[in-house]
Amino acid sequence: MQQPISFYFDNRIVRVADQPITATVLAWLRGAVRRTGTKEGCAEGDCGACTVIVAELADEAGDAGGIRAGNLVLRPINACIRFLPTLHGKALLTIEDLAGLTDRALHPVQQAMVDCHGSQCGFCTPGFVMSLFATYLRHQAAQTTPDRAAIAHDLAGNLCRCTGYRPILDAAARMFALPPATLDTAPIEAALRAVAAETGAGLSYAAAGQAGPGARFYAPREVDALAAWYAERPEATLLAGATDIGLWVNKRFRDVGDLLYLGDVAALRCIEREGDVLRIGAGATLEAAWAALIGLEPALGEMALRFAGPPVRHAGTMGGNVANGSPIGDAAPVLMAMDARLVLQHGAQSREVPLDAFYLDYMRNDLAKGEFLRAILVPLPDPDTRMRAYKISKRFDCDISALSCGLAVTLEGETISRVRLAFGGMAATVRRARHAEAALHEAVWGEAAVRAAMAALDEDFTPLSDLRASRGYRRLVARNLLWRFWLETRSAAPLPAASVRVRTFAMAGAV
Repeated sequence: MQQPISFYFDNRIVRVADQPITATVLAWLRGAVRRTGTKEGCAEGDCGACTVIVAELADEAGDAGGIRAGNLVLRPINACIRFLPTLHGKALLTIEDLAGLTDRALHPVQQAMVDCHGSQCGFCTPGFVMSLFATYLRHQAAQTTPDRAAIAHDLAGNLCRCTGYRPILDAAARMFALPPATLDTAPIEAALRAVAAETGAGLSYAAAGQAGPGARFYAPREVDALAAWYAERPEATLLAGATDIGLWVNKRFRDVGDLLYLGDVAALRCIEREGDVLRIGAGATLEAAWAALIGLEPALGEMALRFAGPPVRHAGTMGGNVANGSPIGDAAPVLMAMDARLVLQHGAQSREVPLDAFYLDYMRNDLAKGEFLRAILVPLPDPDTRMRAYKISKRFDCDISALSCGLAVTLEGETISRVRLAFGGMAATVRRARHAEAALHEAVWGEAAVRAAMAALDEDFTPLSDLRASRGYRRLVARNLLWRFWLETRSAAPLPAASVRVRTFAMAGAV
């Protein structure tokens, strides 16, 4: 039975039945309801001008990695690449909603931007305000105040070409000093529970007057229903955060066919420990998945921060990043170094494959038709394992890698008993450096073995030259990163992070 898309917006439940399944939230806001405060800049999730907040019931959100307010989980996302049907059962908050949260003319975030002259041309301002609103809610709930570095990280997905960021950072600090404004979650929660009650087993949607292949959006709530539907219709496109598929539509004008959405399946969004393994559901957001991995290995913190910006991390999934199979996907080298395995499911049957055997060739993987990635299994780290992850890109924040890597060695005394070195951007797929690993295995974790492994990298990879880096640069940097790994983890006088980090928090003094 066909249903309308039902979500909370403008203080009420709205029902949409006339939009294509790939209509974006941004297009609906600006075109259908004339909420033009939300801007379109890049249409690919890079600039943040279209940032909005999506809220859902906490008991429906799985491990969403979002901001808790009452019984809601809220997340900043890019409206330009979010398909409208994925809002079903959720709430949408835009820049126009903020003033209604206070008895004053402007919300503290908005007032601080005015007071600190945080806007010049003003085009990017609504996106900055919504990202800062998310920061405001999170710290208001925790009764904390972020420092300047934390604010900058929260704004990594927002671009401004006018202000130089300093007045925006000033505004972010000032907003906590103004009289507070509190989000009343009760009416939103009541509305979302009403939608959940009428939805039943899931949303089945097609725009009025449209039928046939490519017109149907299905969002089941149980994994078995998703598996059965996909096994019968393997030509459909699996959709999670749309941080990749949204670009297929916006930039390549691709027909993606019917959409099977896994974002409402709670079982796919859970992250939990099972014995000596961390299980990351394929639908868990990047924000939540990286937080869980950092809990296992704190050295992954910088890689997590540099993986896109917050609006992308709150929408995209680690399962999607892995299944996509891009040779420059930053999650795969890290997970490969951690010896991750994948749970694949087809209908009622499931199987496990090692991640390092999953990629067959450029953008080809070991998924059969109708089979999907259900979970990522990450073994808990051995206490004698030393690990690092590095990313090289032209920008520090929110940029595509020239190359990245996950590097891990397990020691017995000073002897290497186990080694896993995985690189992205060096071949047609993310791949382990088998020759370099052989040079290290059962060797002493010292300079001689590391230099032998650095030389062996040339046998493992023949990288290409492209716009991001030349072949020679990639080879040199891969060797240097292996050397850096040893300098940071050697037993005698390991270098502290401050000694190898070239970036300092310069934004604090930006003009």
